[in-house]
Amino acid sequence: MKAIIVTDKAAGTAGMKLVERPEPQAAINDVVVQVHASGFVPTELEWPSTWSDRRDHDRTPSIPGHELAGVVTAIGYGTTGLSVGQRVFGLADWHRDGTLAEYVAMEARNLAPLPGDVDFTVGASLPISGLTAWQGLFQHGRLQAGQSVLAHGAAGAVGSMVTQLAREAGAYVISTGRAADRQTALDFGANEFVDLENDTLEDLGGVDLVFDVIGGDIQKRSAALIRAGGTLVTVVGPVEARPTYGLAVDFVVEADRAQLSAIVQRVRDGRLRTNIGTVSGLEDAITVFNAPKRRAGKTVIRVHP
Repeated sequence: MKAIIVTDKAAGTAGMKLVERPEPQAAINDVVVQVHASGFVPTELEWPSTWSDRRDHDRTPSIPGHELAGVVTAIGYGTTGLSVGQRVFGLADWHRDGTLAEYVAMEARNLAPLPGDVDFTVGASLPISGLTAWQGLFQHGRLQAGQSVLAHGAAGAVGSMVTQLAREAGAYVISTGRAADRQTALDFGANEFVDLENDTLEDLGGVDLVFDVIGGDIQKRSAALIRAGGTLVTVVGPVEARPTYGLAVDFVVEADRAQLSAIVQRVRDGRLRTNIGTVSGLEDAITVFNAPKRRAGKTVIRVHP
């Protein structure tokens, strides 16, 4: 099968190669999925899990990418809940070969059924962005109706999900970004927008929840805005350490079938819109990942037609 591999951490995305690899086999509780569309987060190449297994043994050459939508082609011993030929989407394990390939073997529990009226490209855009927003707001942030949310990076794949889900939950959402992101953030439902390059963040006053995907000085300044009893939710990669401030809750997104199903149902009934930017084929993916300019929205790689 065709797959993108990485072998050199220092090279970053420039060190990616498109090669032929053996098709994976389904272990106990696994399924093999023919990947129709895949998602990739550039920061994966900074995560220890991309380069070593849970025992800290080198696992290169490794296949990056963890989001996918596709069709189940094989089922391992003891696997239940899915069937061959079923359309699925989900989040592959951080320490195993990923989804920038024609096939991937992964635990069945990390997948959810993909309804027939949801395109594979849309399905692949949902797992990390949707689960990150859901878990940050509701599990770790314990968001309640009537609270205020400061959502950084609101025009991005995660931030746009945060904005929509928080608004649906009855929150007042203040989104941030660059000046060019203002209309995008407002279109996704933000009540207010703060231009981090030209506006003064501190003028906002108090908020109940900060959803941070930036870190650094922005996180420190945001922490000072949190009201008593509020929460700073910050997203980190697997085994990634990041300095935090105030009432911070760090979390690594996890696969969850029930949450995936709830997210895709919102897409189906129009309550949630994906933020897809660039769509490319596997043969052109490396060029796309190494583009010199910032790309808006989620990049999705179409693997099978």
